[in-house]
Amino acid sequence: MDRLSRPAEQPAPRTPAVPDAPAAPDDPVVPLTPDAPGTPAAFPALHHALAAASRGLAVFPLSRGKVPAIRSPHGAGAACRGGCGRPGHGVHDASCDPGRVRALFACAPRATGYGIACGRAPHWLVGIDLDVSHGADSRRSLDLLAEAAHCTLPDTVTVLTPSGGRHLWLRGPADVRVANSVGRLGPGIDIRGAGGYLVGPGSVSVHGSYRLAPGSACRSPAPVPEALLRLLIPPPPPRPTAVGRPPTGARGAALVRFVQAAPVGQRNARLFWAACRAWESGQGAELAEPLVDAARATGLPEREARTTLASAARRTAALPG
Repeated sequence: MDRLSRPAEQPAPRTPAVPDAPAAPDDPVVPLTPDAPGTPAAFPALHHALAAASRGLAVFPLSRGKVPAIRSPHGAGAACRGGCGRPGHGVHDASCDPGRVRALFACAPRATGYGIACGRAPHWLVGIDLDVSHGADSRRSLDLLAEAAHCTLPDTVTVLTPSGGRHLWLRGPADVRVANSVGRLGPGIDIRGAGGYLVGPGSVSVHGSYRLAPGSACRSPAPVPEALLRLLIPPPPPRPTAVGRPPTGARGAALVRFVQAAPVGQRNARLFWAACRAWESGQGAELAEPLVDAARATGLPEREARTTLASAARRTAALPG
């Protein structure tokens, strides 16, 4: 029996809270794949993890299934996040201390990859996961999202995934907590924020390898554009007022185009996302008919479109105000 099945018998040494990296995000960066002194060539996952840790990125070992490689020392439903001092708490084990990283990988000799914890100092990493599975055109969705938000996505660290997707790394503000989400911003667009993690470049999964896009090796994560940050943390829906609704404007037109461009299989998801954004901005009633017309133009039945709009209205109304 290997050590993965007996974490309680061979615990990693207890360490204090993960220290901040000595280099600030704006300092000259270290390439993500430098030679790591003392790292055997037989352990490439550890080699890449140490390289990432040298840049102040908190890391932990992953299995070929992209899940934490160290089994939990607790039973199902345990609420411990590492306070017990033993490894096996997933993203809560993550550290940028090289000694701690080596100890974690010693408990996971079969690890083939590593995860990078998001939402931690000094980078406050926010990951945009562009998924292309199930026919999702996530890159087109992101372009339309940027158009609707009136922002330009900066050049930043980009990791290419085995499926043909990509992970974009952005630096968030230290005083804002970005939550994880799946498909909320658009079809195929997942967000990794506080409590989430990204698979690091150099990792190998059952589907293949994760690798840096050209030009990313010596690049720092670019700051999240302010307009995009507002979408990552949507405001509560505005209270009704007696002064009437604001005009539709360019943002409303962009939401309508977002729905009009929906391919079969994404029509309902895009309509629901656009309707939620419309209600959150106070334009739900004004944009209802244009959004229904856009959905009908894609072939979605009117009754289904109106049901989706009603669901979006109920969801946004339930948000804390």
